[in-house]
Amino acid sequence: MIIRSKAPLRLGLAGGGTDVSPYADLYGGSILNATINLYAHTTIIPRDNGKIYLEAQDIDINETVDSSEVLDTSGKLGLIKGVYNRIVKDFVKKPLSFEIYTRVDAPPGSGLGSSSTLVVSIIGAFAEWCNIPLGEYDIAHLAYEIERVDLGLAGGRQDQYAATFGGFNFMEFYKEDKVIVNPLRLKQRYAAELEHNLVLFYMGTNRESASIIEKQTDNIKNSNELAIEATHKLKTQSMKMKEAILMGKTDDIGQVMHDGWESKKKMAQGISNPEIDKIYATAMQNGATGGKISGAGGGGYFFFYCPAVSRTKLIKSLEPFGIEAQHYHFTREGLYTYTIDS
Repeated sequence: MIIRSKAPLRLGLAGGGTDVSPYADLYGGSILNATINLYAHTTIIPRDNGKIYLEAQDIDINETVDSSEVLDTSGKLGLIKGVYNRIVKDFVKKPLSFEIYTRVDAPPGSGLGSSSTLVVSIIGAFAEWCNIPLGEYDIAHLAYEIERVDLGLAGGRQDQYAATFGGFNFMEFYKEDKVIVNPLRLKQRYAAELEHNLVLFYMGTNRESASIIEKQTDNIKNSNELAIEATHKLKTQSMKMKEAILMGKTDDIGQVMHDGWESKKKMAQGISNPEIDKIYATAMQNGATGGKISGAGGGGYFFFYCPAVSRTKLIKSLEPFGIEAQHYHFTREGLYTYTIDS
């Protein structure tokens, strides 16, 4: 028997950062995001030899440990072990023996929610194997708890829900970890136009999102008025983005993204830098009407809105920076799991 699962990565189109505590707890947050055809993959092969073999294939790390109810979560395979610990503690109640293989279609720290999406994928594989009856909200919330509570990793709440639900979603975040996911029914031509005009670039540099998020969190805790006001504006821009894409107001999308980027840079230091500013300025001079970094900031994936026929001109203008456009498609489905005979 072989158990497989995959969960899609996401683009945060507007409102990013408003899902992070304590802002979401104090003021309520909202985000509009969409999943794309880059995935986090998990394969589990059950064994009965009293061992657990773990392998992260994309970063070439593996480890074999004795099967037990609790695994040490320190090290680079902590996400896998953290999921295993909660699955055993909350559902299975006994040690398991198996091989597990994971890989993600985007580099770590890329800003597409890769870590949280991987956690969702791993949970999905265990739920498929062990016949655990978890709904979409259950899986997303469990993924959030494993990352933020069990493992103590800084971050927000949108990635887990995007990976689980899939598609275009307007998400609302409240205190006590309450999340409401509102799936958007976009007309096909509006989604196609957005996909054509939204150009995604990988800058070839990873960043440590946790450190940026910690600065953002500290600014809210310390009542930094500039940071709080910038985050308020980001929440407003998520609502404007929802209206623009639902009603096909394509001319508004770039401006909303541009306003969001200007607000996002005020949330914390490290979100932008001189190189990123230069890339953004060049894009705006060559057909883009707005853009932003996906995720916490500091590097990873950059995307720009290029209306009409400006897409090719923009791509060529950024070639001197050594970055290339990333092909992608929006997806409608979220977490998917299945079992096959070995």
